[in-house]
Amino acid sequence: MATTPLSGYDRAGSAQQALAYGPTGRSPWLEVDWRRHQRWLSVDGQAVNTIELGEGRQPIVFVHGLSGSWPNWLEQLPVLARDHRVLALDLPGFGHSPMPASEISIPGYARLLDGLLAQRGIDAAVVVGSSMGGLIGAELAISFPQRVERLVLVSAVGLSTYNEPRATRAIPALRRLERILAGTTAWVASHADAATRRPRLRDATLSVVVRHPGRLPAALAAEQVRGGGTPGFLRALQALLGYDIRARLPEIACPTLIVWGDRDLLISVRDADVFAELIPDSRKVIYEDTGHLAMLERPQAFNALLKEFLAE
Repeated sequence: MATTPLSGYDRAGSAQQALAYGPTGRSPWLEVDWRRHQRWLSVDGQAVNTIELGEGRQPIVFVHGLSGSWPNWLEQLPVLARDHRVLALDLPGFGHSPMPASEISIPGYARLLDGLLAQRGIDAAVVVGSSMGGLIGAELAISFPQRVERLVLVSAVGLSTYNEPRATRAIPALRRLERILAGTTAWVASHADAATRRPRLRDATLSVVVRHPGRLPAALAAEQVRGGGTPGFLRALQALLGYDIRARLPEIACPTLIVWGDRDLLISVRDADVFAELIPDSRKVIYEDTGHLAMLERPQAFNALLKEFLAE
């Protein structure tokens, strides 16, 4: 296990890129006609909204987190597609993908990914997962090891944060609040452009997941907000509560990169140490002054780090 000290700098990036918070210049994703790359797939009867672009022998699959959607990876997809085949999806119950007929579960999401990769003719891929997507990626690497060539965990859940007794006791309250929160989040999502142009609304909407909401471009912030208000949030949260993958992490046999922000308000940066300790072939990178979404908050440094990891 190799450990990278607390730093916003990586060897592949320039000092300016490393220090930059948020995108610099005009982001490549703004030039992409995303409708050309959208595909609806049916995996075991489940409709899944996917985005696929690029070519290359080393496919990369991006998996979003709780309350997220495929645009969580806007700063990565067109950049990595220059040399790789990249695929992102809306997990069932999130984004545009409808709710699954069965209960949402982490093993169920992993099985869906396995079926999706098989359908797209991808034998093995680099799997990059954020938050809940990291837990799903880890589950995929354990249950379907042949599918995961390399694994990247960005502020992954699955350890202490979602397994405390007080979190389990909160489920009834969460159920009572579901209708209220769904209505509020849906309104914000439907008014994403207006909300993210207003500093106070942008801070109120994104301050839990990013360190400096006001320093992200309004267009990028709007795409993150637009993915909210979907019905899968509470059921996926319940699936996370009590699902502890800690004892199985040593079974991950592929090279693993662990990425975290030292100011993550949702998942303690201490969990990065536990992941790095338990996953045999792993190393970690911690970005300073960064929250829960390092790939959006430090996109230049994150992309350079990801390219370096893929080239090893």
